[in-house]
This record gives sequence, structure tokens and C-alpha cells, in this order.
Amino acid sequence: MALKSFIEVSPDSHFPIQNLPFGIFKPEPASPPRPGVAIGDYVLDLSTISVSGIFDGPFLSGSDCFLQLLCDVADEATLRDNPSLREKSLVPMSKVEMLLPIAIGDYTDFFSSMHHARNCGIMFRGPENAINPNWFQLPIAYHGRSSSIVVSGTKIIRPRGQGHPSGNSPPYFGPSRKLDFELEMAAVVGPGNELGKPVDVNEAGDHIFGLVLMNDWSARDIQAWEYVPLGPFLGKSFGKDGNLFHVLNALWLIWGTTISPWIVTLDALEPFACNSPKQDPQPLPYLAEKISKNYDISLEVQIKPAGQEDSCVVTSSNFNHLYWTVTQQLAHHTINGCNLRPGDLLGTGTISGPEPESYGCLLELTWNGQKSLSLKGATRRFLEDGDEVIISGCSKVFSLFTFLKHFPKHIFTSSHKELIHLCRIISSSIEQLQNPFL
Repeated sequence: MALKSFIEVSPDSHFPIQNLPFGIFKPEPASPPRPGVAIGDYVLDLSTISVSGIFDGPFLSGSDCFLQLLCDVADEATLRDNPSLREKSLVPMSKVEMLLPIAIGDYTDFFSSMHHARNCGIMFRGPENAINPNWFQLPIAYHGRSSSIVVSGTKIIRPRGQGHPSGNSPPYFGPSRKLDFELEMAAVVGPGNELGKPVDVNEAGDHIFGLVLMNDWSARDIQAWEYVPLGPFLGKSFGKDGNLFHVLNALWLIWGTTISPWIVTLDALEPFACNSPKQDPQPLPYLAEKISKNYDISLEVQIKPAGQEDSCVVTSSNFNHLYWTVTQQLAHHTINGCNLRPGDLLGTGTISGPEPESYGCLLELTWNGQKSLSLKGATRRFLEDGDEVIISGCSKVFSLFTFLKHFPKHIFTSSHKELIHLCRIISSSIEQLQNPFL
């Protein structure tokens, strides 16, 4: 029998009862942050529901209330038949301020798209050594800085740093000349694991609370000069002006990192599960999954050049292009005994497809600035001040996450079009954004 809610939800809603994402919000500017679930055009205030005693009822008492099928509090007669409680707990989405959905203790960014890895390797090492042999044996990753991860609405400042010297000149120092986006998603850790006790790859899904959309802003010139021999540093952790949101333990911005405020559970995404790519050679036993799956989430990036009304699609990719699954990533992260904690963020790395139109960043799309993108009268090699980047995702015909990022001068403010989805990733000027999901 199909799930149905007493709350009126339009057929094209971003949040039907089949998708109940979690987030942190404030109903009023002076209100303390509280957890909520999106449904239709409302945010269900879980703190109000908890005080009312609904969580002590027969459906949720002693259960894992974060499972999608157990989250239909909307069917509880206590809420349905109590007008006063409904008014207190169902807040119009147009009136809320979305905050970081989690307090991120640790952040790791993987490198799990074979197409992205190959393209970068060809650019910097040549086609004969495009992908190092170890890449096919384990999910490559690096640890990032969680203090500079931010949510939608936070201003991001164009980073300053050193660039590669020209000839015998000293290194360039100043604002980055090669600012880039990276189309990513990220897994949010739910239950963690004890120190010294790895997570079995076939049980890793039980440790993932859900997925968010992520943009790992990158300063390519700073990154290229500093990353040898230890990897990225200032090219991935540049700062932001955090005065737009009350920070819940500052969240992501690793080379500048932004995430969406709504966490979509894996349970909601299960109808869109699909086979993962064949892995050759076969992974070692600790990474061999009995059922290896990805999710069919279509991803798109648009750029709206500064001063223009229209945006242009620059890439169309899909989550299912990931070679290493999110469950393999999590299992590998813990195989040495590393303990993950609730709220840890595991980025997928740039999600690129096999065709040029599916490349997930400007580094690939312009082949490190060697060619320009044509954007309805404007051209771009890398992001310029005033540009707006729109990243969206959808499963089948339903939009999953979307966020906009707007850059005026050296300060980048995001804009958003309607707090309606797992997406308010970076907004400063709040517009109305259509974002259907499941």
C-alpha cells in the first residue's frame, strides 16, 4: 500500500512522504536551532513533536526513528487530530532559516570517479601514466579541514595564496586566478564505530545516515603549487565570512566546501539503487561487497555569468559514475581501526562521466584553461567574480538537491531559490528555487 500523509502535498512537491529529509532550522531569527523534517511545503519541528510525547508512542518508541519508513509521524493521530499541535510543529518552509544539518567532527574527501582520475592524470602526467596502479586497489582519499565547511548562505572569500612561479621569478602571490567548482556528493556518517574495530563492507550502509550535495570549491593554481609532496592544503581550505548563519560547529569548505542543509536518507534513495561499475581487478576481500550498488542520481551544473539573466548547462553527470561505492569508501576508511563518529562527512570526490559534457569541474571542461566554455555570449576558463553556479540532482523525474552559489567581486555569496530541498547549499540572496525530489 502506498504511503499517504494527511498533510496536503502537491503531486510535484519536492518533499512527498516518500522523501523525508532531515535538517536543522530556525523558525524565527531569534529562535534556537532545532531539528526538522521536510514534508510538502512545511518543516516538521521535531523538538515540538518530541515534547508532545509522540516519540514515546507505539510507532517510534524504541525504534530507529531515522529510518524513512518509520518517520511518517504525519500519520500519527496525535498530530493529525490536534490543530494546536499542528500549528506549532508544522512551520511553513518559506519562513525558516536553514542551518548546517550536522556538527562535522572530521571530513574526508575521496577520489572515486575513474573518469575524473584519468582526465587529471592525462593533464598532469600524460596518457601513459594517467591513473596510478593503486587507484584500482583502494578508494584514494585525503583528510580535509572541517572548520571551513559551510552551509548555504555563507559568504566565501576568494582565496589568496602562492601560485607556480614563471621562469626564474618568485612564486605568484595574490587572489586565486583559477577558482573552480567540483561536482560532488557526500555521505553523512550515522552510527560510528569503536576505535580499532573496522566496519564490514556489507554492513557499511547501516553506518550512513544519508547523502548531501556538495561543492568542493578549489583554487587550482594554489593547489598545483603546494600539493607536492603532501597533498592539498590552502587550495582547499580557504575561508569564508561566517556572519550569515549561527554556526553549529562550522561545517565544510575544504578548499572551500559547501553542503546542502537537508540530508536525504539512503532509504529514500533505495528505489533508485542501481548496479555499480564492474571493478577490475577484483577488490581485496575486505572491499568485496555481496551486493555492490550505486544510485541513479542525475547531476547537472549550470553557470550564470555575471551580469546575465540566463544560465547555461556546462555539465550533466550521474552519481552512478562512481567507481568506488560510498559503502566501500566507509569500510576502507575504518579498515585500519580508524573510528568514525556521527556527523563525519565523506565526500565522493568530483563525479565525472566518460563524455566531455559530463566532466565535473572546470579543470576538466576547459582542460586546465587551455580552451574556453561558451556561455551565451560570455566565455569562461575558470570562475569569475559575479558568476553564479547552480548544481542540481534528480532521481528519475524528481529533483533531489540543488544549490546556487553567487560570487560578487572577491566575495562569493550564494543564492537559493526556495528552501525546498536538500539544497540551500549556499545562499545569501534567497530566491525561489524549484527542486523536486523523489
